[in-house]
Amino acid sequence: MYEADDKMISLIRDNYDLLQMLGSFGISLGFGDKTVMETCEDNHVDTYTFLAVVNFIINGYGEFEADEMLSVPTLLHYLEASHAYFLDFQMPYIRRELQESLDESESLAKLILRFYDEYAHEIRRHMKYEQKTLFPYVQALIDGQTVNDYNVDTFSKHHGATDKKLRELKLLIIKYLPQDGLHNNQLTATLHDIYENEVWLRQHAMVEDHIFVPAIRRLEQHTKQDGVTRNISDMVFRSGTGQNADALSDREKDVIVALVQGMANKEIADHLCISVNTVITHRRNIARKLQIHSPAGLTIYAIVNGLIDISSVKL
Repeated sequence: MYEADDKMISLIRDNYDLLQMLGSFGISLGFGDKTVMETCEDNHVDTYTFLAVVNFIINGYGEFEADEMLSVPTLLHYLEASHAYFLDFQMPYIRRELQESLDESESLAKLILRFYDEYAHEIRRHMKYEQKTLFPYVQALIDGQTVNDYNVDTFSKHHGATDKKLRELKLLIIKYLPQDGLHNNQLTATLHDIYENEVWLRQHAMVEDHIFVPAIRRLEQHTKQDGVTRNISDMVFRSGTGQNADALSDREKDVIVALVQGMANKEIADHLCISVNTVITHRRNIARKLQIHSPAGLTIYAIVNGLIDISSVKL
């Protein structure tokens, strides 16, 4: 496990494949013998989040479901930059390597290139969807906005593996494409890069699934609760329909709490040791005093006036 006081050069020396990750976090080379914390602070990167991703990728473990210390803006920047690296540099680079390694006069070579182009199209479509839909949604959450027609679970349900075609391409080349001389060396080097890309894609997907998605779920919950609290206050106090809680008797408040908890009249009567008719009378008086008749309206009233805590309400 790497920590904030470790030298950044030690991380790179032990794990050279972290070099690309530095760029995605926006960390420049030339950090000398500075620690991880010093390097992150110099580059305006959240140290805790950087180390969480690094240690997860290297060691393959971590508990992130309830990790409130992760910085969502840092994660978002990392994923956006990772997409740009892969789409704008890595995929075209592999395409050029393949083209130089293959004899395009051979039919099988043409099929290999076509297969790669299909794979590249699939990856581009997958990542562009995230850039167009998921990332703006997350930025809206960061800005404190609520988006009602989308959530991270919608993304997560359709977030499948994207490296299947890459594995197939690798096996096709190894099994069926004969090479000799220079082309053999070039193709071997290209295969090595394809293997590296397969690892990169798998790690990228793991960071999204195990770190990014849980962090967004927490952000959604916080934003939703904050938004509900603001809306409740606006609705009640701006509309003028809310009444001071003191306008109700203690028993009427008990009835409201029971109603908000989903109890029927008979259950309320048993719970408060009163008759059903008395419950009905209390409900009639509550509606008359507050001019609120719906369960949702009573829930809003109960939250605003401190009769129940918003965290106990299923939103």
